[in-house]
Amino acid sequence: MYLGDTGRAPYGGRDVNTVLDFAEQCVERLFEEGCRLVVVACHSVSCTALRHLQRKYAPEPKGRLRILGVTIPTAQAAVRISAGHIGIIGTARTVQSGTFATEIAKLSSHRVTAVAAPLLAPIVEEGWEGSDIARMAVERYVSNFDAIDTWCSHARTIRCSCERFERRSPAPCTSSTRALTSRGACSIGLSATLGSSTQGMAVCACYAPATRGVSGHARRFMGAGIPEVQHVAEEFGRLAHRDAVRVVVGQVVR
Repeated sequence: MYLGDTGRAPYGGRDVNTVLDFAEQCVERLFEEGCRLVVVACHSVSCTALRHLQRKYAPEPKGRLRILGVTIPTAQAAVRISAGHIGIIGTARTVQSGTFATEIAKLSSHRVTAVAAPLLAPIVEEGWEGSDIARMAVERYVSNFDAIDTWCSHARTIRCSCERFERRSPAPCTSSTRALTSRGACSIGLSATLGSSTQGMAVCACYAPATRGVSGHARRFMGAGIPEVQHVAEEFGRLAHRDAVRVVVGQVVR
C-alpha cells in the first residue's frame, strides 16, 4: 500500500508540529489498513518526525509494528561512494533538521554541505522536471556547492534537469530510491517521490482540488500504472476514506 499525501504536500516548508500531526495521521491510516511495516518515504518527515513516530507507535524493537525512514540508508549510500565532500539538496525542513549531517558524522568524517531547495518538490509535482524552469532552479541551487564529489537529491526525477551541472562537476548522485532498492526494502510510504514496483500495490491519495491524475504521477515515478486509487481526506484530525472525489466550489460553511 502506498499513501501519497498529495492534498497537503509538500511538507518541507511547514511548521514542525504540523509535520508531526500530518505524519501521525498518515501512519495511523496505514496501520488501520493492516500495514505492519511502514517506510517513511519523505525526507522532511524522516529527518524530523521519525523518532517521534517510532516511540509513539513502535516503541518495542521486536514489536509487531515497525517504522523505518529513508535518511539513514541514503546517508550510507552517499558515504559509500563519496571521496570526502557530500552535497545535500532537500527541502527547508530537511536541511534545517541537520539530520543528514548527524547521520553522516556517525559513519565518517566526510564534509557535508546542505542547500535548501524549496522549489524542487513543487516543480516535480507539476511534472515540470524537464523544463527550463527546473534547469534554472537546479542551476541556482547547485551553484552554492563548492567542489563536492557526491550529491544527494530528495527527488530522483529532477536529475534530468542537472545535465549542465553534471557536465561541469561529474559528481555521482544517490537518492532515497536507490538506497532503498539496494537494501531490498518494500515501499510503504508517505510521499510521491519514492519509486518502486507497482505489483500488488493499492494507492490511497489525499485529494485536493489542485491535485489531478494520480495514476499519471504513478507512471512518471514508477514506470507503470497502478491498479486502484482510493481517496482519503482529513476529517476531525484523521485521514478517512471518501467514496468519491469532492470538488467544492464557492463558500463552505461547516
